Amino acid sequence: MKRIVFLLITFFFQFSSLHLFAQKTNSVYWSYIQKYNSMAQDQMVRHGIPASITLAQGLLESGAGRSELATKANNHFGIKVGSDWKGPYIVRRDDGPHDKFRKYNSVAESYEDHSLFLKKPRYAELFKLSSTDYKGWAKGLKKCGYATSPTYAQQLINIIEDYGLHQYDSSNKKYVHSYNAYTSTHATTVTVPATTTKHQTTKRTPATTAKPSMRELAEQLFFAQHPVYACNKNYYIVVQSGDNLPTISLMTGVSKRKLRKYNELPKDYVPHAGDILYLQKKHSKADKSYKGIPHVVQAGESMYDIAQHYGMRVESLYKLNDLPVDYAPQVGHMLRVY
Repeated sequence: MKRIVFLLITFFFQFSSLHLFAQKTNSVYWSYIQKYNSMAQDQMVRHGIPASITLAQGLLESGAGRSELATKANNHFGIKVGSDWKGPYIVRRDDGPHDKFRKYNSVAESYEDHSLFLKKPRYAELFKLSSTDYKGWAKGLKKCGYATSPTYAQQLINIIEDYGLHQYDSSNKKYVHSYNAYTSTHATTVTVPATTTKHQTTKRTPATTAKPSMRELAEQLFFAQHPVYACNKNYYIVVQSGDNLPTISLMTGVSKRKLRKYNELPKDYVPHAGDILYLQKKHSKADKSYKGIPHVVQAGESMYDIAQHYGMRVESLYKLNDLPVDYAPQVGHMLRVY
């Protein structure tokens, strides 16, 4: 069974609509996405705003839910008090020293108010765009004056693409993940949305319509909650809260020993939310697209974090840069990854 599961995982990558390339990722961002993606999808169904845009704005404006506005006012979108706001507010320095920001009773209220805010006439042009046109929405928000930063649109686009948020921009608001392609192997065809890939529908041998087994249902739930991403000719999942290594091993078909080996982890490793786990052996270098492009060390990064980010082995990262084993990365240092 494990062999079959792994082969199915390998197969679905050939046809998956989620051609995601690993970029700079952050476990705090992953946790935010896990927590609020359903809320963003609900807003998309109710108001027509792409879930990817809502999530990206929430991540950017609230610092993944860690900003003072988010923690003290449940304000995840930086919306200020206007003439039509009759609710509570808090005062913070922004464009001026005493700007007033809306305060909500819950994050859900913030998400709903954000949608209603974008339905003002000022943003009417945005709703002429497709719900899958996240780039158009991002550029439109900047053009309509949502934010003053000249790079605001590109920041949103980068977040959406780095974290694969466009996978949530679907008419099906439940479990819009890479597992859609995996489960479709049980059907007559594998259907790949034309909006996200050039691959066409691939004919499959008709299967029976028997009810899925408990094991199949468990696999469906696991991959619905664990999108599988591509990086450096390899594949990985992001650990979710409550995961354990035996379950991950069982569902992915990769033994616990190999999971630890592929990811250079100790025998007593315990999964933590946000961890990246590769399903195959990592390479000695990053993808060739990074040739000549060094990695600039960010605050809090370890050599292991950097290696996981690029899907390469830690030992190779040290060797590429002629570094001693006791080297500790410093913010601003540039490291070769290819």
